[in-house]
Amino acid sequence: MSDKAAIGKKGEDLAAAYLEQKGYRIVARNFRHKHAEIDLIVQKENWLLFVEVKARSSSAFGEPESFVDFKKGRKIFEAAEAYIFANDWHGHIRFDIISVKLGNPPEIRHFEDAIN
Repeated sequence: MSDKAAIGKKGEDLAAAYLEQKGYRIVARNFRHKHAEIDLIVQKENWLLFVEVKARSSSAFGEPESFVDFKKGRKIFEAAEAYIFANDWHGHIRFDIISVKLGNPPEIRHFEDAIN
């Protein structure tokens, strides 16, 4: 596994644990549709969240969340739409970003309704 892939996996693991601590249930990880991927799909009550996780070892080149651009957002929406229809979801939806800076301790920030 490359360093970049290892950082991404560690970030996703930390984000999933963070969300579980907040009472969310992990529904899917790394959901793929065509050329798009959603890192985490989580549910709490009547809410389904599509979560993009951005992890970095430092913020030397910018904050992790700043790397979610318009094009990435469009791909997430497309994949989310496929998931919603495939699973006949009729509740609320939201698109969040979780930023993870891997340090000791790691810094996790949750941006709700961040992709639009």
